[in-house]
Amino acid sequence: MRIRNLVILPLLLATAAFAADDSAFTLNEHGYFASPGFDVLVYSNAYSGLFSDSKISGVEIVQHGARTATNGDVRLHATPEQWDPIPELVERVVDSQNNKITARLQYPDERFSFTLQAEADGAALLLSVHLDEPLPSALEGRAGFNLEFLPSAYFGHAWLMDERSGLFPLHPVGVKEQDVVAPLPLARGHRLVLAPEDPERRIVVTSKDAALQLYDGRGKAQNGWFVVRSLLPAGRTGKVLEWRLEGSRIDGWTRTPVIAHSQAGYLPAQEKRAVIELDPRAAGDAPARLYRVGADGRAELVLERVPDPWGDYLRYTYRVFDFSAVREPGIYYLEYAGQRTAPFRIADDVYDHAWQPTLDVYLPVQMDHVMVNEAYRVWHGASHLEDARQAPVDHVHFDLYAQGPTTDSPYAPGEHIPGLAVGGWYDAGDYDIRTQTQYYVVNTLVNAWEEFGLERDVTSVDYQRRYVDLHVADGKPDLLQQIEHGVRQLVAQHRAVGHAIPGIVAPDLGQYTHLGDGSTKTDNLVYDPALGETEADGRKSGVADDRWAFTSRSSALEFGSIAALAAASRALAGYDDVLARESLDIAVRAWNAEQARGPVIFSHGNTTGGPLESEELKAALELLVTTGDERYATRFRELVPVIEKSFAPHAVLAVRALPYLDDGYRQRIRELALAHRRWLDALQEKNPYGVPIADGGWAGNGQVIGLAIANWYLHRAFPDVIRPEDVYRGVDYILGTHPASSLSFVSGVGARSKEVAYGMNRADFAFIPGGVVPGVLIVQPDLPENKEDWPFLWGENEYVISVAASWIFLANAARDLATAAEG
Repeated sequence: MRIRNLVILPLLLATAAFAADDSAFTLNEHGYFASPGFDVLVYSNAYSGLFSDSKISGVEIVQHGARTATNGDVRLHATPEQWDPIPELVERVVDSQNNKITARLQYPDERFSFTLQAEADGAALLLSVHLDEPLPSALEGRAGFNLEFLPSAYFGHAWLMDERSGLFPLHPVGVKEQDVVAPLPLARGHRLVLAPEDPERRIVVTSKDAALQLYDGRGKAQNGWFVVRSLLPAGRTGKVLEWRLEGSRIDGWTRTPVIAHSQAGYLPAQEKRAVIELDPRAAGDAPARLYRVGADGRAELVLERVPDPWGDYLRYTYRVFDFSAVREPGIYYLEYAGQRTAPFRIADDVYDHAWQPTLDVYLPVQMDHVMVNEAYRVWHGASHLEDARQAPVDHVHFDLYAQGPTTDSPYAPGEHIPGLAVGGWYDAGDYDIRTQTQYYVVNTLVNAWEEFGLERDVTSVDYQRRYVDLHVADGKPDLLQQIEHGVRQLVAQHRAVGHAIPGIVAPDLGQYTHLGDGSTKTDNLVYDPALGETEADGRKSGVADDRWAFTSRSSALEFGSIAALAAASRALAGYDDVLARESLDIAVRAWNAEQARGPVIFSHGNTTGGPLESEELKAALELLVTTGDERYATRFRELVPVIEKSFAPHAVLAVRALPYLDDGYRQRIRELALAHRRWLDALQEKNPYGVPIADGGWAGNGQVIGLAIANWYLHRAFPDVIRPEDVYRGVDYILGTHPASSLSFVSGVGARSKEVAYGMNRADFAFIPGGVVPGVLIVQPDLPENKEDWPFLWGENEYVISVAASWIFLANAARDLATAAEG
């Protein structure tokens, strides 16, 4: 066996030559350098600006189907972190005739501009930096051309730098820093070979003049990448630096087919479609097979046929294997072109447990201000017990919060605001309480409670002890306990400052980037400036590590909070009557105050509420449902043009209002539903999955789930217009029927699901059961991506509590469809 391996390896290397005739780069119709198995994008994507560096910009490499390098650009640090300066793209010129792309960029604050040029040279690419003026003296020794390589793509691989060699480390053990800006390089030289032993990942970077330096950016931050860098020379203009970039290509390589299907399985009566994603160079006429597995392990062929062609989408071609006619319960798997899927079920109870990890684990783990325990494991201690200090005025925070010119509260900047250390969830993979998300979750959970009556009780919540214990029943429905937890924070805001606030967040990057146990992020003691930094009395300390409360008033935010509190008052009645009454009292009082004055238009980022009229529409509906007061119906009718203008995002509200308005309103909503039907039909032609796939910097699972929920409400109201399949396609997409892979995007749900995600434990390359990731991100112009081995790409892999709550609703909506079909 060892001899065979020695023989095979040279043969593999021979098939991965750099200069074969069919390996020459050409600029394709999408504006990037393409060749079989090796593509290079040059500013097809610009930095998003929303969260600074999202690792999708500059020169990017897609080798054998996987994006392995990004951020090829002039940067001001050897291993830049997320919020370090990024250049602005001024102009991008694609010269197809000369196989060249030129990009002009600038650092306005540094008064520095440069031109990056990429030019094909057969199977290689020449990357060069051009300056019209010499490098500013302040940037000498700082500005350099960087190219970042994905660590997980090179774990277990070797590198060669001239005569030196090494292995890419799984963890940055022993990396030392000269200072906080410049870590020591792993190697210096003029010719770097990454993964010389692997034809699938081998890349060669050559620089004749400027030295190459290889860094491990994870020594500074866990989300750092391996960086290859050359400093720009001082005192020169024109072409000041040039690299030659070469990548191996496996002869005849085609991407392995993806058999996209629901990892959880299907109800017997529902539509069942496997979407097969194929390399356009691959033969597409192979038969697909469906097998049923018996108790003895034998597989029975149930269905075999060539899948139907769908066409091209992005860079791949697609076929659809419809096996809806198969209804017999059992365990199945699919095969196509030598690929076999994981097992999945056809059963009446497929969705019965699909939502439970989200309610049982994910949402409790996200609970702030309490300790969360699971058997032998503590997810985190009771955190942020000193919440919170008043944020400074006229301050723009790096995480999309801002404080206006006044505090809009009784407190001075920096002063402790008592009463906020209660309730609320960690918003996402970080530790802020974003009110806009909190009230969305409360509303969604109330809807789930009222529609499905989920009485499940497997979690114990003890507020007196600030202690939550998973898998321990306490006699109370978990869904109501989660609603209560969100309401406690929303009510606390009104008690403390008199209105909803944008949120509570770490004051600086040092604390914000904290990973791990949230209770160790601060000392949990209220800051007292009269105490020294090392002084504490058990209740206060001299450490100014308290989170900031951003308190600027916003009418949109206020209406969103009103809606949640009004809705929650219904769910909490009979469970906690005192909290239910206070919630409704606050909602009515806040509504009256908003109606008595003009709207407060304060908007920043995504923390000050949605569109004003949309939020008011939602508040009017929830108050109408709760109280039956005609004045809320009147205001809702006045806001109906909001629904007519943008139906899909408001369809749930539109349908829920039907019992409270007249037949004329119902007829208008039916007309809108018919137009929605036509839009859904057109959507089937846009991609083979039949759902809206986002193409921005944040993937679109939230949008997919939201549309499926809207379709469930519309199907219930107008079953002749909207079909069950319009709901199931969204469910199937989340559970695996999507581009790039067939993983379930709900961690722990389905045979194969997201096991590496952007949660609080992301540095451990781990997951939180029941968390839902954003999903497939379209790296422009045509690469669908969801990294399965690198959690730090938040646009693909960051859990968010709002999407988790929506998943609980959608999974139960799918269960409801099955029940309705049986009835």
